[in-house]
Amino acid sequence: MILALALIYVIFAILLNSVGTVILQSIATFGIGKPQASNLELFKDLPIAVTSLLVASFLPLLGYKRAMMIALAIVGAACVVMRLYPTFHTTELLFLCAGVGFALAKVSVYSSIGLLTRDPAEHSRLTNTIEAQFMIGVLICGWLFSAFIDDANPANPVWFNVYWLLAAICALVIVLLATSTLDESAAHNERTNSIKGSLAEMLRLFLRPLVYVFLISAFLYVLIEQSFGTWLPTFNNEILKLPHAMSIQVATILAGTTALGRLAAGQVLRRVPWYTLLNVCVIGMGVLVVLVLPLARGVVERPDVGWLNAPIAAYLIPLIGLLMAPIYPVINSVALSSLPKPSHAAMTGLIVIFSALGGTLGSRITAIVFSAFDGIHAFYFSLVPMTLVLIALYFFKRETDRAGVNGPIAVRLAAK
Repeated sequence: MILALALIYVIFAILLNSVGTVILQSIATFGIGKPQASNLELFKDLPIAVTSLLVASFLPLLGYKRAMMIALAIVGAACVVMRLYPTFHTTELLFLCAGVGFALAKVSVYSSIGLLTRDPAEHSRLTNTIEAQFMIGVLICGWLFSAFIDDANPANPVWFNVYWLLAAICALVIVLLATSTLDESAAHNERTNSIKGSLAEMLRLFLRPLVYVFLISAFLYVLIEQSFGTWLPTFNNEILKLPHAMSIQVATILAGTTALGRLAAGQVLRRVPWYTLLNVCVIGMGVLVVLVLPLARGVVERPDVGWLNAPIAAYLIPLIGLLMAPIYPVINSVALSSLPKPSHAAMTGLIVIFSALGGTLGSRITAIVFSAFDGIHAFYFSLVPMTLVLIALYFFKRETDRAGVNGPIAVRLAAK
């Protein structure tokens, strides 16, 4: 079952984070502009938010395993349609289905973690591991899509063949889920055994101030992450003058550093308090942006550019992933572990909603600034939400102290 959860995260990581690659390829293949292409982020994130709002608290009634199988069936079918009828509108439909599927899958995966673990320490370790698999999926995404791109003619629609492979993987994981077992009895109580009670469970969360500051923190973090994750391939291509395929491949360094950072964070947290570590990470992100972006100015296009002579900024900008890495898993673990298991689905639904809204807004702002000015100014704008994250983390820490959950959290994170 844990293998199935990991593979589900890998699949949705590939689909959702291919949006940057698909934006770049859609501009070339369909001849559309950047603002229109950025609508793909909207088609991806708004369905995540809406689906989570409508069904997250009801998933215990449907069943987590059943919901994950439905999610995979939806995106698998969308991949087949994408290959058979490749248009920009079909691309929008694909990301809409990916958003709906991910909402079902993420709420189910996060809630299943609570069912598969016995204590907060195990919960933290498995959450960190699953989130690391997501970034590994992002890393695979860039290389997978670039393998299907014709670098000599980026507009060549041959890259749509990648969706046959993705559809096949979805089918295989559905089979794996069907043959796995998951005891979901702990996800139910007298309130979550009815639709009315499930909805009340989600609304009850809004009575907790800790939930507010956590959701703001998650919103801001995803805004930053998606700004870089979505637009880094286009930045590499237009600002650093790298070929299409190489632009995508170099962008996968960001996913690799993020995966490495999440795995390493567990060791760092044995000795460093979570609040201290996250503040150091956010400040370090800002310093890296200020120091590295000037190196991206004035790059001249070269026909012989390759991995050994690419601009140094291409390798330095993705290092921000090392610093971003711990933020999302840590604040999620802090928030979820402070709640009883029957509340995990409702809380995860709220996490998904605010994460989706943050991703949409971040990508849209970056697209507008990118088009009006350039990619360098667009990435400089990330300093604003970074500053707001520092403020949100202060209030999040204060609320965890007031709620009396900080002590156990420190022990739990140290165990990672």
